[in-house]
Amino acid sequence: MAAGLLSPTMAGRALALDYLPEEQERQMTIKAANISLYFEWENKPYIINLIDTPGHVDFTGKVTRSLRAIDGAIVVVDAVEGVMVQTETVTRQALEERVRPLLYINKIDRLIKELCLTPDKMQKRLASIINDFNNLIEMYAEPEFRNKWKVSVETDTVAFGSAKDKWGFTVSIARERGIGFKHVYEAYETGNVGFLQKKVPLYEAILRMVVKHIPPPNVAQQYRVPIIWKGDLDSEVGRAMLACKDDGPAVMCVTSVKVDPQAGVVATGRLFSGVLKKGMEVYLINAKRKARIQQVCIYMGPHREIVEEITAGNIPALLGISDARAGETLATVPDVAPFESLKYVTEPVITISIEPKYSRDLPKLVSILRDMSIEDPNLVVTINEETGEYLISGLGHVHLEIAIGEIQKRGIEIVTSRPIVVYRETVKTSSPVFEGKSPNKHNKLYISVEPLEEEIVEMIRRGELHDQMDRHAVARLLRQRGWDSDEARGVWAINEYGNIFVSVAKGVAYLDEIRDTIITAFNWAVSEGPLAGEIVRGVKVVLHDAKVHEDPVHRGPAQIMPATRHAMFAAILSAEPLLLEPMLRLEVKVPAELVGSVTKIISHKRGRVLNIQHAEYVTVVTGEIPAAESFDLADVLRSATSGRAFWGTSFSRWQPVPKNMQEQIIAQIRKRKGLPPEPPKPEDFLGP
Repeated sequence: MAAGLLSPTMAGRALALDYLPEEQERQMTIKAANISLYFEWENKPYIINLIDTPGHVDFTGKVTRSLRAIDGAIVVVDAVEGVMVQTETVTRQALEERVRPLLYINKIDRLIKELCLTPDKMQKRLASIINDFNNLIEMYAEPEFRNKWKVSVETDTVAFGSAKDKWGFTVSIARERGIGFKHVYEAYETGNVGFLQKKVPLYEAILRMVVKHIPPPNVAQQYRVPIIWKGDLDSEVGRAMLACKDDGPAVMCVTSVKVDPQAGVVATGRLFSGVLKKGMEVYLINAKRKARIQQVCIYMGPHREIVEEITAGNIPALLGISDARAGETLATVPDVAPFESLKYVTEPVITISIEPKYSRDLPKLVSILRDMSIEDPNLVVTINEETGEYLISGLGHVHLEIAIGEIQKRGIEIVTSRPIVVYRETVKTSSPVFEGKSPNKHNKLYISVEPLEEEIVEMIRRGELHDQMDRHAVARLLRQRGWDSDEARGVWAINEYGNIFVSVAKGVAYLDEIRDTIITAFNWAVSEGPLAGEIVRGVKVVLHDAKVHEDPVHRGPAQIMPATRHAMFAAILSAEPLLLEPMLRLEVKVPAELVGSVTKIISHKRGRVLNIQHAEYVTVVTGEIPAAESFDLADVLRSATSGRAFWGTSFSRWQPVPKNMQEQIIAQIRKRKGLPPEPPKPEDFLGP
């Protein structure tokens, strides 16, 4: 409204950036939407590049991707609900990307209408929210930003208001206009909210706060680039990015990819240096390809506006870069170090199988699924070759509901299965060394497995340890965590699921020639474990020795891959294999008298209560439940609390399935996948 893009009568109700029909129906943000706003303050013009991101935990991946493109975040907190699980998740993500958070406490009207608080009690409630928010900054910010970025009313880094009613203020605006919580209380009591809208329009508080406290790109990039880009900061590219120079090489990090039916792939992201124009040739650093920009645009909500050129610090949308994916580095010069990979805080843990109702729609379905997985990397699509099923894995029930709705909206009738939980396989102990023979018996590999330390698995999941890293850096990191020098130096592959392949074999002839084949076989084996064909997690695979045939004809992939996989499977099955299930962290806010009902539900669902915190108006119950028990959670909580519970879940960790249930669950998974009901034994992989 302030930028002249929306009429004052529609502001607060138009949902201009929630323009998808599903978003308007569900009253929730589902995708990230970009817009560039013009604002003048103290006779100085500003451009504010804003990305509106979802708050629901199932769409956290969109927040992760958007954070790479921005320098500051307005974290919106409900005045009644306060700081929630998801507030903590997004604030932590922002701080990890060195994005400065500001706080806006919304729905102040609820404190008056629902909780009937006096102005004094309102201020106490708001002070406790600010305190909780600062505790998150204390917990997750790096030491140099911890105190600098804490929010307070005195510094105008906190705003209060009601977006629906279009009013809001920071403390300095309140003093300037002679207004306080007493006047807010009176306005609602007398029904004269229009007075607040005129006196303290919300846009002024928010946009002033942004201009005053979120640094411009040339300042922010000086401390952000070193954490998100590990190239040489003294190089031409490094210096151009630190200073956000227009006259340096163009370097852009792609943060969002959309597939437009008319225009094709649209790659959007942050331009850290240089200028982009139509017709320029750019290098896709990760994809190792070149492309030519066909059009340069900026997003204005649902619309793309074509521009002649775009300068450093902005968020361009480019056409013509068909191979771009989120996290890709685009540059006008070759050999630029890529940006750090995006670190997602949750993993896809719920899966459904889908197939078209009519077989003629199969090619169209395949095309739609391909486009959807390009647009949303957290939506994992796999094809089960044996059963011909298409499996979609998402971060939660809502994520999958939206995906199914999207397919149906494009005119395909589909049949879906009930949601199923994704499991992982791992080992509890170390295995003996097993010999894997190639089918022609001319090659032998000697392999053992052991559990990988949870700390290392977490480092891989967070992207701090990955396959593209320099091997000396990997060895140094692992030695610091107590690894033997030979093993740390012998890392051949780090798998994204949290597995590492190590070779300690010495003086084996022709081993280098089959190295890539062994790594491919390792990745193949951990993508479908022996217990139930689920992904393997947290396993260290060690190659101790090998006998390799001198003739290349006898040591091809068809010989080496089965030998590697068989030895690995035999080792995994003899090392007390376990099935892991995903656990969800559950946070429920309820009136004190209903706490018993909530704890009973958590216990009944194989969960455990971690904490019960009594606040003044509401009690917060924090617990953990298996994802497998969460399918009817909404209905159960709603009926047990008469709809008075406000709750959220987020992925917490992987935990071994209870011993008494493991066999039954493995049998169910194997049956679903069309595998023999009994899991194999080590000797099944050891041939004569």
